[in-house]
Amino acid sequence: MPLPPSGKTPWPPREFCEPLDHMEVWHAWYSGDTDHLAAVYGGPNQLALNPRARDFFELNKPSQFRGGLVGSLARMFWGEPITPGQPAAKLHIPIAGDIAELSANLLWADIPTVTVDGDSTGTAAMVGTTDQIKRYLDDRGHATMRQAAEIAAALGGVYVRVVWDLEVQPRPWLDVVYPDAVIPEWRWGRLSAATIWRELPPLHGESEVWRLLERHEPGSISYGLYKGDVDTLGMQMALDDHPDAAEVIPQRVDKAGNRIWLVDEAGMMYTGIKRMLISYIPNVLPNRMWRGLPLGRSDYAGIEPLMGALDEAWTSWMRDLRLGKARIMLPQSMLEVEGPGSGGMFDLDREVFVQLNMLDGGDGASAITMNQFSIRVEEHERTTAALRKQILSSAGYSAQSMGEEGTVAVTATEVAARKEESLTTRGLKILYQRPELLELLTTMLWVDVTHCGAQGVDPEAELTASWPQAVQPDPEATARTLSLLETAGAISDYMKVKMQHPEWDEDEVLVEVARIKADKAAANPLPAGDPFSTHAADGEDPTVEDQAVDDEKDPQDEANGGQGQQTAA
Repeated sequence: MPLPPSGKTPWPPREFCEPLDHMEVWHAWYSGDTDHLAAVYGGPNQLALNPRARDFFELNKPSQFRGGLVGSLARMFWGEPITPGQPAAKLHIPIAGDIAELSANLLWADIPTVTVDGDSTGTAAMVGTTDQIKRYLDDRGHATMRQAAEIAAALGGVYVRVVWDLEVQPRPWLDVVYPDAVIPEWRWGRLSAATIWRELPPLHGESEVWRLLERHEPGSISYGLYKGDVDTLGMQMALDDHPDAAEVIPQRVDKAGNRIWLVDEAGMMYTGIKRMLISYIPNVLPNRMWRGLPLGRSDYAGIEPLMGALDEAWTSWMRDLRLGKARIMLPQSMLEVEGPGSGGMFDLDREVFVQLNMLDGGDGASAITMNQFSIRVEEHERTTAALRKQILSSAGYSAQSMGEEGTVAVTATEVAARKEESLTTRGLKILYQRPELLELLTTMLWVDVTHCGAQGVDPEAELTASWPQAVQPDPEATARTLSLLETAGAISDYMKVKMQHPEWDEDEVLVEVARIKADKAAANPLPAGDPFSTHAADGEDPTVEDQAVDDEKDPQDEANGGQGQQTAA
């Protein structure tokens, strides 16, 4: 399908307005920017003034707060207007960012093991493909996938595309694209096309909006430059009409040093690969808000009011601290006047005060008094702890994962029991991470062979991926288990190595078993002069030594019929 037509085409498309607005709210929580939170919930410079978001922010409903600013969203803590004359004292606890970071760490703290199915390719190609995949998932590739997982947890999903530039790196790599910068198209629940868009700086005034669209389809990428306004795409322009767009279009350098665009007159570049170079990784599915759109569900979906309540509780706690400061109140007559128009002062370090001649009404009005409000520490602490626990539980994580249960040393079994909810969520997210990771790695192999000249790899090979255990077993407990099984004679060297190193593949296990056998043989050499050949070496005939013993029999025994000398009873 071609790029969108020129003219009054709404952009972004109207069917994506609501998801994009929700992503804007989630991004405000994820970033922890208090100004952004106030904007999305109707504070100063509210985003609700955007006509595209008018329905989402419900501007047509009256507010219950002073001024009737933004309707029901003004009832949120961050949508409340600031009281005139009071400082902006709202506090924010970045628990949303902590949740996204926790999700990424659970998934990508360690690199998953990617193996090549030996039945789908030759031995040499299997080795070369495996080595090349390890290069893709080096530290940079590992960090990119972890970044993608954190964004997916916050915004419900993330797009990852395969890019290459031989002037930068001799092999392809992965690039992360935020989900609010992509307009996807689906076919039977699978991504069939995706249009990445970005806004470029204006050239002739702030009223114009330049957009560069990059449409991905199987086998091709189309580029289009448009000049419109805030809500419409506008007219399609030539790709070289904006200098920033020209720098993004794929180019190559010829022998003369000239740069040549890799797109045709229509702005299309053929990739030579019958697959898309971009994949969508959902956080979890299904999405409970948008039927018909297979977009992922954010970890924040439904818990935004709880996070607002947590911020409100912390703000109330800090307000108690401010109001709880001791304040001294004294009559004006006790102030020392420094002159007309200069006000008065009172020296707290002065030891002797002279009694003043004045009328005090007999009620002690001249006495110095102190006022100090109580600080409700216990009430606020219990409230914030309960809110944090509920927020984590609703997001699918255990409080232990955030260190809520202390740092006392426990066994791996106890840790797994305390983090059961987090580990269940991790296993659920791996179901959506694994197939897209394998798709991306296969696409990288095709790009590497087609455009980067990779040798000895097979992009048609079947790949599998396995994630390491989130909670590693206790080495001491594993050693005791292996010792008991060995004493009972119920385990082989192969299974002992397999239990000790479950992340190893078959070849690594067999090599280690061979080392163990060699070490045992070296530690227990054959004893000298073994007459019964109980430790005969491999390939040695034990009957040779027996024959030598027979040759040395006493002749007298032979004369007695081989019965030896008889002894009288």
